Amino acid sequence: MHELSIATSIIDIAEDFAREKHVEAIRKIEIEVGKLSGIVRDNLIFALEIAVKDSVLKDAEIIIDETEGCSVCNACGTEFVNNDWYTPCPNCQSLDFEITAGKELRVRSIFFD
Repeated sequence: MHELSIATSIIDIAEDFAREKHVEAIRKIEIEVGKLSGIVRDNLIFALEIAVKDSVLKDAEIIIDETEGCSVCNACGTEFVNNDWYTPCPNCQSLDFEITAGKELRVRSIFFD
């Protein structure tokens, strides 16, 4: 479960931020995860619940937003939404496409008092 190492990295980011801003606790953190990132949202939530104990995120509200996968077909140029790696182009049915969104993993916002 690589989500545990991702959760640890998110905590590291939050703790670095808290040190930089001289705060002891984070009130809320917003995380963006693309549907094509390979990260299982429920596993990440579970990993964060375990990992945040004794960290600046222990009492924080954790919001995880999933972003749609988007691609551009290399055969016909059609832009389309695909939330898995096996969705063909809706225009020409080609599986030759470039993913333009949906592989993201980022801490979008950190809130503190």
